[in-house]
Amino acid sequence: MQINISDIPITLIQKKIKSIRLVVYPSREVRVSAPLRMSLSEITKFISSKINWVKEKREKFIGHNYQKKIPQKYLAGEKHYFFGEEYVLEILEEKSSSAVILKDKTIFLKIKKGSTINLRKKVIESWYRKELKKIIPKYIAEFEPKMQVRVEEFGVKKMKTRWGTCNPTAQRIWLNLELAKKPISCLEYIVVHEMVHLLERNHSKKFFAHMDEFLPHWKQCKHTLNSGGGC
Repeated sequence: MQINISDIPITLIQKKIKSIRLVVYPSREVRVSAPLRMSLSEITKFISSKINWVKEKREKFIGHNYQKKIPQKYLAGEKHYFFGEEYVLEILEEKSSSAVILKDKTIFLKIKKGSTINLRKKVIESWYRKELKKIIPKYIAEFEPKMQVRVEEFGVKKMKTRWGTCNPTAQRIWLNLELAKKPISCLEYIVVHEMVHLLERNHSKKFFAHMDEFLPHWKQCKHTLNSGGGC
């Protein structure tokens, strides 16, 4: 049986057990096993009391799906993504230093002859990081006065299970390098999400009220991000 609570689909299974059990899987699926004697209203009430915990667990598993994709080999003709758009990778072997050039739906990678996959990956990731750092400050500058908060520092790094993190005490946010592959609206969503944590540390009702206020279309962006849109 499928039920929905706070826009979260939940699989309900009733069987011969003594107590109710709520589980959030790495796939972000939520499943509830409940005793046969419990009514649907009792089960719903129990889940509702745990909904903030469910949301936090599902948030931690964001990004789980993209790790299962086949590793890229950084060869000519391979498809790569940049802010939600698909590009074809072309390799330009030269003696000069490495560089990345974007033109006509093509990512041209200038690299030394005989370069390894790791080196090609490093150059492209460095380019991704540089491009993200050009745009992130614009969003921070836009939303700081709206939220009446200040971001003292931001950074970009690889993260296995999160799209972003926030340290409210240090007023520092980190963004996942993989966001360079996602639609630009997803980057805006994560920047705003982490900045809202400067107002509310936890994913409380007040947190989501702030999200509705500062970025009304955030749910659509979240769906795009979690459904693998853009890469």
